[in-house]
Amino acid sequence: MMSNRGTDILFQLIKSLEKAEKRHFKLYIKRSSGKADLKVVRLFDAIDKLTEYDDKALLKKLSGFTKPQLSNLKNHLYKEILSSLRLLKSTDSIDLQLSEFYDNAHILYKKGLFLQSLRLIDRAKEMARTNRKNNILPQLLALEKRIESLHITRNIQHRAHTLAEEVNEVNLHIDRVGRLSNLSLKLFAWYVEHGHARNEADEKDIRAFLKESLPADVHTLDGFYEQLYYFQSITWYAFIRQDFLQYYRYSQKWVDLFRNNPEMIRVETGHYIKGIHQLLNAHFDLRNHKKFKETLSFFESVSKLTRIRENDNFRVQCFIYLSTARINQHFIQGSFTEGVRMIPSMKKELTKNVLFLDTHHEMVLNYKFAMLYFGSGDFGRCIDHLQPIINSNTSLRYDLQCYARLLHLIAHYELGNDMLMESLTKSVYRFMSRLKNFTAVEEAMLNYLRRSITLRPRELGAAFKDLLNQIKHLEKNRFQTRAFAYLDVISWLEARLSGKSMGEVIREKYLASKHR
Repeated sequence: MMSNRGTDILFQLIKSLEKAEKRHFKLYIKRSSGKADLKVVRLFDAIDKLTEYDDKALLKKLSGFTKPQLSNLKNHLYKEILSSLRLLKSTDSIDLQLSEFYDNAHILYKKGLFLQSLRLIDRAKEMARTNRKNNILPQLLALEKRIESLHITRNIQHRAHTLAEEVNEVNLHIDRVGRLSNLSLKLFAWYVEHGHARNEADEKDIRAFLKESLPADVHTLDGFYEQLYYFQSITWYAFIRQDFLQYYRYSQKWVDLFRNNPEMIRVETGHYIKGIHQLLNAHFDLRNHKKFKETLSFFESVSKLTRIRENDNFRVQCFIYLSTARINQHFIQGSFTEGVRMIPSMKKELTKNVLFLDTHHEMVLNYKFAMLYFGSGDFGRCIDHLQPIINSNTSLRYDLQCYARLLHLIAHYELGNDMLMESLTKSVYRFMSRLKNFTAVEEAMLNYLRRSITLRPRELGAAFKDLLNQIKHLEKNRFQTRAFAYLDVISWLEARLSGKSMGEVIREKYLASKHR
């Protein structure tokens, strides 16, 4: 399961089109050109039939095309497809509608039809404010100021004062939203690169960064986007620090913001989906089984909204997050074997939508598939799904890369591959040491695995018990929780000592927690 990131951009664009979009493009290009047999249509059809992009194969299919012609036609076709999509999607996108208003107002201004231009600007400003799209207001206000300063169209004294106030208000709002969205993005980027805070030094850095980046008036924010990016920022901040209670509170605020402003669900669908995903993760991290189940059911109903079903990006985003949540539900309940049954259909769906899959989510899903196989006792397939993470050259999620190596090592241990254990243990130790990525739990596990190579079978039970005693008291330590979030080491050890499967041990804990 590898995403199609390195291929030709025109090929990617054509393969991303739905049937209706392809049909619309054909009508659009033939209508605009007036010719039935266009070279761009032939090129479009030829690329559409390819399973993998290949210039040589394409030229063989297109008789009469030279390589320079092909390059020029590809550029032309790319632009025409985007124009066709813009026309088709304009009624479905507030951003495209506002952009069209601005373009038309600018054309009318250039034609000297100033009052018509101002009327369109007023309509655009009203639509932008209704949908909280304040980012386009500076462009609209700049065009309005240009018209008013060069041509006397209305009461200039009154308009000058009003326009100046509008510009100041918009600039203040955009500055605040910009700072908060920058903060949210930087915190998210920190997590994608590093994972959770590993120690007091990491936490100190994150705390200082948040303090210096937050606006002074953060507690008086009342605009939708200001609140959205503030809630996102604190959600990421809490998640990085593994303060799962704060993580839950702010992911809930994130989702509630949309519930209190339902008109914004259509405007910012992607943010809404991601908010529900974060809330699900928070319930999972807190082992809040009842709320997790309720939120998952709610998310499933959201995924059926027409807005999401008809948009590839949102549909795939929902599928990835729902898949993650359903796998997490099996982790909670210890039903690994049932979870494994979902993997083939999930992989089939992911292969169909490979163009929309990013490296980060690909790594996460591979790791979760590996964990399902590990929990079900299929250590060979577990190893197969860890290999793409271990062999990747990405700089993303070093924490996940570390745990992929650790789980890979334990899977080989379970398979009894004693000949590999020493070299694998040294390799994992070197990788984690280089990144300074150890927690006390991880170091205890590595030391045990390295030492167990020399132990006799009858000595392993005592060694397991000793390791469990070493790490059991760390379960509530905030800087150690990531070890238990990625790999439930305690349940694995308890299963080893009791002779039960890991799934049985987790299932017993799950059932016991329901009766508390």
